[in-house]
Amino acid sequence: MALKILFLCTGNSCRSQMAEGWARHLKSGVIEACSAGIETHGLNPLAVRVMAEAGVDISGQRSKHVNELRHVDFDYVVTVCGHANENCPVFLGKTKVIHVGFDDPPALAKGLSDEAVVLDIYRRVRDEIRDFVVSLPERLNNDTKEETVMTSDPKDSDAIREKVREGYGAIARQGSSCCGPVKSCCGGGAAEAVAAVAGYDAAELAALPDGANMGLSCGNPTAIAELRPGEVVVDLGSGGGFDVFIAARKVGPAGRAIGVDMTADMIGKARKNAVSFRETTGLENVEFRLGEIEHLPVADNSVDVIISNCVINLSPDKPQVWRELARVLKPGGRVAISDLALVRPLPEEILKMVEALIGCVAGAVLVDETERMAREAGLVDILLAQKAGYVDSMTEWKDPLYRKLLEHLPVGSKPGDFVTSLSVAARKPGA
Repeated sequence: MALKILFLCTGNSCRSQMAEGWARHLKSGVIEACSAGIETHGLNPLAVRVMAEAGVDISGQRSKHVNELRHVDFDYVVTVCGHANENCPVFLGKTKVIHVGFDDPPALAKGLSDEAVVLDIYRRVRDEIRDFVVSLPERLNNDTKEETVMTSDPKDSDAIREKVREGYGAIARQGSSCCGPVKSCCGGGAAEAVAAVAGYDAAELAALPDGANMGLSCGNPTAIAELRPGEVVVDLGSGGGFDVFIAARKVGPAGRAIGVDMTADMIGKARKNAVSFRETTGLENVEFRLGEIEHLPVADNSVDVIISNCVINLSPDKPQVWRELARVLKPGGRVAISDLALVRPLPEEILKMVEALIGCVAGAVLVDETERMAREAGLVDILLAQKAGYVDSMTEWKDPLYRKLLEHLPVGSKPGDFVTSLSVAARKPGA
């Protein structure tokens, strides 16, 4: 039986219409596709034009408001733009909402007079949506398999994501963290001190826009990424843009640094920081996209390097994250991840703590498990390096989260006996 999927966008004029068109053209046997918007703007003639170039006629499709489709029992709703994510209606019953997000061609083309350049923008987004639609059934099948495995687990994936989204949304709004003013959920003490312990030098920190460093580091992925001018870099869970801005300087004007975060407040903060970054550096190579790291809003085989700093441990579906890394990397592309991992299992009491979840501890997995997931995703040349002493330094600063963890650890033990800062380097096979 075909899956009923609604592609949702703001105005149902361009991206969602192209997604519906591709699904009907390529996956009619497995996807029963429809599209709608939280507004209706009519069909975008340039979207119709570039789809026709690719052999897909969407001129007969109609721009629809989502309220027209309330009676339909969809299996999945896929939002294909960030604004739809932020304003996504509530779908009851078994419907699962997946937030993806693609660039907005009309916005990117605004003010451009060269028609060829404008059409190239539409074609790029068209092709990215096509690649996403082609891989969508397999992704949904993988999601179903993972959910089946997790049915005996009391933790619910969507509930975990919502807890994390709420916690980090509060950090973005308050300019602090769940652990108090200028404290970090993944570290402790002043943001500058956390970054210094994680391995950043003073010059890098001084060059950042105000507010970009939120003290959320547990390592320095850009230090192990060996970034080169002209490369495309994606940062998973980019927050206020901390590592994105550092990476943007390294890849230079010919490169691109893209941040992905599932929290709208963080994306808003990062985009404000990007204005300051452009004014200071003159670089126009930074971009922030709203999306989940389990379903990256990035095209297949399009990225040279993926970095991430203390984020993958927050995901309730880590195998899917590693599969996504492998999907978007170019052949020969590299991974440089800093994360928290377990040396041995945590006590059950800690796993139930919301603070520990948002603080990157309760969601961490064993070091060996991290290596297994990377290998099963198809990555090679996997190198793991533990940073001894990082976690214990948090307790020395009397960070509230780590002090609370001490209360639930066996007598005589310390957080560093269970949790470590882990650097992961790997490569996708190929050129």
